[in-house]
Amino acid sequence: MVSSARNIARLEPAMAIEIRPARGDELDQLGLLTSYVYGGAFGDGPDNLPAQSQRPEWTLCAFDGAKMVSSFSTFPFTMRANGKATALGGVSVVGTLPEYRRRGLVRKITTQAFADMREKGQSVAALWASQAAIYQRYQYALATQLRHYSIDTVDIAFHDDDGGSGRVIRTDVTAGLDVIREIYKTFIADKTCYLHRARVMWSNNALQPSEQDGPVEVAVCYDTTDTPCGYVVYTLRSGRVDHEARSQEIKVRDLAWLTPDAYRSLWSFLARHDLVGRVTWDSAPLDDPAMEYFREPRMLHTRDNEGIWLRVVDVAPALEGRGYDTSAKIVIGIADDSLTPWNGGSYELEVSSSGARVSKSDATPEVALSLKTLASLYCGFRRARDLAHWGYLEGSEGAIAKASQIFATRHAPHCPDHF
Repeated sequence: MVSSARNIARLEPAMAIEIRPARGDELDQLGLLTSYVYGGAFGDGPDNLPAQSQRPEWTLCAFDGAKMVSSFSTFPFTMRANGKATALGGVSVVGTLPEYRRRGLVRKITTQAFADMREKGQSVAALWASQAAIYQRYQYALATQLRHYSIDTVDIAFHDDDGGSGRVIRTDVTAGLDVIREIYKTFIADKTCYLHRARVMWSNNALQPSEQDGPVEVAVCYDTTDTPCGYVVYTLRSGRVDHEARSQEIKVRDLAWLTPDAYRSLWSFLARHDLVGRVTWDSAPLDDPAMEYFREPRMLHTRDNEGIWLRVVDVAPALEGRGYDTSAKIVIGIADDSLTPWNGGSYELEVSSSGARVSKSDATPEVALSLKTLASLYCGFRRARDLAHWGYLEGSEGAIAKASQIFATRHAPHCPDHF
């Protein structure tokens, strides 16, 4: 019976699927589709968070007649790229109803979406992967990781006894938003993979209300001249820790600092919550200094988790849109890619601290790599030497060393914002 049913299914005529942006009156279908595909993780019903966050022109969906069967959207973000601002396609709400899976719909949509991004000047794309195996096939590479901390307030202490000299003051969220936005802009200026935050991104991430975790709190650090130099966004709730005297938990949502003293002062502020038995932070960057500062860094119970995945959509503008800290020239060979056929070939990349120039080249590549490997290099998450050692990059020792120098970033890449 099962075999017969399969044979009958094979004899059914091919479906006529249309791939196009959703209309405004079809966004309720996107809400229902993502409610099911993501199991209610972002709300149930036609007006869930994915539906509310979209504009029709950002979407690219598959329709079987009038029925939406697969969804995809691209947020028009701006990302930091080693000190420069670059246009990023933020891929989100990728999902297909189970009865339409295994038919290549996501690949078809993704292929068209990459061409659309190229036309819009979005030379790189990024996403939070529901399953990494899917997106590695599409040449996405892991670009960031989220460092998790979980520490008791009694264990927040500095090995040199310097807890900072800043004055940390709690402020109303609405009143403090403009202050922390300016701190954030300065904090991310020379970094990589951080997103420029519009007010809606603040509202949907760091400042998003949570009935379970409690009201969102904001504390700003001021230096000795009363200049804002750091902030922490967090929640506070009792009954979360199995401790008779200290059952409260602080969850850090966001933390930015412009001086080492501000960083120390913010942690000292958290440590003064005597009824808190646990402080957690799920999205610290990999180069966060707590492991170096704390007296007992093992008490942070550090764990690194997967972050965003990055994809180079258009090689030349992507490389030109990134910041560099050295002067050098190199010829890079990019393997052919069926999703973005315009990218294959050799490129001469000439960089300096003032910018980069990229042009197609007939010269023999000094290093050869895939688009996935280029994404790892582009954001600074992997070094060329490591990628060569793992078999992902080919070139002479001198060329590999030069590539490592060219693609070095000032800070570890990081993206704490979900989309």
